[in-house]
Amino acid sequence: MLDVRRMQVLRAVISSGSITAAARNLGYTPSAISQQLSTLEREAGVELLERVGRGVRPTPAGSLLSEHAETLSTQLAKAEAALTELKEGRTGRLAIRYFATAGASLVPLAVAALRRDFPGVRLDLKLVEPDDSLPEIESGKADVAMIVLPSTTPRIKGAEYIHLLDDPYRAILPKNHRLARKRVLDLAELAEDPWVGVDGLPGACRDILLDACGAAGFAPNHVVESEDYQTAQGFVAAGLGVALIPELGLGAPHPGVAIRKVRRPDPVRSIHAAVAAHARDHPAVRRFLGAIREGARAA
Repeated sequence: MLDVRRMQVLRAVISSGSITAAARNLGYTPSAISQQLSTLEREAGVELLERVGRGVRPTPAGSLLSEHAETLSTQLAKAEAALTELKEGRTGRLAIRYFATAGASLVPLAVAALRRDFPGVRLDLKLVEPDDSLPEIESGKADVAMIVLPSTTPRIKGAEYIHLLDDPYRAILPKNHRLARKRVLDLAELAEDPWVGVDGLPGACRDILLDACGAAGFAPNHVVESEDYQTAQGFVAAGLGVALIPELGLGAPHPGVAIRKVRRPDPVRSIHAAVAAHARDHPAVRRFLGAIREGARAA
């Protein structure tokens, strides 16, 4: 098999016209250059150079290998440049998983920041439920997953969990509710009300809501369930019950509801990014997470 480095030595000799000149240009001794050429001729099985006066000139085989050496050098330089861009985060693919309320309010601005600062990075964006994204990190399908992280969530080995923001829950009341004039409600004041369920499936968000109500001394009486926060606000506005909705999920508040802070306790979603081990130091990942935090502060 031909050695690429020896082919480049051959090219240097042909370009300079002599072994001595090539040795001087490459920083080798003439004898070292001669040894490299002798080995390359044995590998090729054909003579590559012939002497002309004090210099050398290539045989047809030597010219052929010299041309290929130039092509290989060009391709190698391109490969090294591409590798540098990949290591510096300017190219490659970044797979991000996010849940709906984060997607609506925070992810678009963060993606815009990535497009601006890392235009060569291809983004694989996918909307998933908050509890469904960790398996994609574990399987290697995703690099970053935005998750709601209660203390009971099992940790994936090798992943780093980075806190992004806290998303407090708000009480959603019909405009004519008896407590609508209060600025802050004790959660226990809603114990006897009918409730609009907003997180029907088991998971972190539902656990936060039920744990908060339990700490206030009651279990909410869900009379209707909603698949999304905007529909839940419509149910509340129609007088079907009250609800707790995280602030990121409020979107454009329904005109028929009153939104109030709650306390004793004040439930909060802790939103984290689970980052795969191989992506921890990726500059584009750091930029994405920084943009998420910037968006949360500006909201």
